[in-house]
Amino acid sequence: MLGLLTLDWPLLDRWHQDPSAFTGVDFRKLRNSGIDVFHPAVAFDAGQSHEITRGWFEKWNRLIAGHPDYFLRVDGPSDLARAKRENRIGIILGMQDANHLRCVDDVDAFYGMGQRLTQLTYNSANDLGDGCKVSRDRGLTAFGAAVVERMNSIGMAIDVSHCGQRTSMDAIAASKKPVLITHSNCRALAPGVARCKPDEVIQAAARSGGVLGITSVRHFVRAKDPVTIEDVLDHFDHAVKLVGVEHVGLGSDFDLDAHPSYDIPGLNNLNRVYELTERLLRRGYTDAHLSLMLGGNFKRALQQIWT
Repeated sequence: MLGLLTLDWPLLDRWHQDPSAFTGVDFRKLRNSGIDVFHPAVAFDAGQSHEITRGWFEKWNRLIAGHPDYFLRVDGPSDLARAKRENRIGIILGMQDANHLRCVDDVDAFYGMGQRLTQLTYNSANDLGDGCKVSRDRGLTAFGAAVVERMNSIGMAIDVSHCGQRTSMDAIAASKKPVLITHSNCRALAPGVARCKPDEVIQAAARSGGVLGITSVRHFVRAKDPVTIEDVLDHFDHAVKLVGVEHVGLGSDFDLDAHPSYDIPGLNNLNRVYELTERLLRRGYTDAHLSLMLGGNFKRALQQIWT
């Protein structure tokens, strides 16, 4: 629920500018990963974020429309299963910040462009609340609460992955629908890592019906090296014991290529999802558990949110 098609930004720009640059080889690489739906969200700095984000969604819509045999824009719950059934790649259009929202009505405008999820803040403060790297988290603002209300009513998913603790808790309390943590980890296993969520936030999100997507970013898994695939599995175990297998999912936070700066040995290849699946089976999780964690839980939550 946070996965990029590529972190090679010049390559992505070529695909966006000229959809014909995306070839069958590129499609097969993504399809062979075993991932049916990607949520390739990013964040833009404040300032021109409204205009830049409009352009970003226009580029994605151009790429998707240019390859109807490869891509399916996910507009509603039924599209999640449809992508797999039709051997296409589902794309959920979202953002990792809400700087592009100047007023509440902008929620409707971006929904019209296909946006189905937004993170309320990135790491710093914005008009909605505070991110996880702000020294004093003031919580959800009045504007943030109004945006949450509009997102609930229109059917846009709320994500608090990068939000500060108080802003996360306020957003969960304000929302009448499930609140997602699409890509984070358990702070109990990575003390001092701001991007990880304390148990209190994970439990609150689960009570709302939300799901925590576990990442495999090395220093979100463990603050210091060495970090192994077993450390990633420990986060799954901790979250499952804390809130139940029905509220845990996958949020890699990167693409399918190797990135030595934050990859984990055993998870730095195209088959990373298969590696995780095999290791989770070894830890005693069943096929039913894996069906939930590898998509079923997020599918259920998104159905509640988008309906």
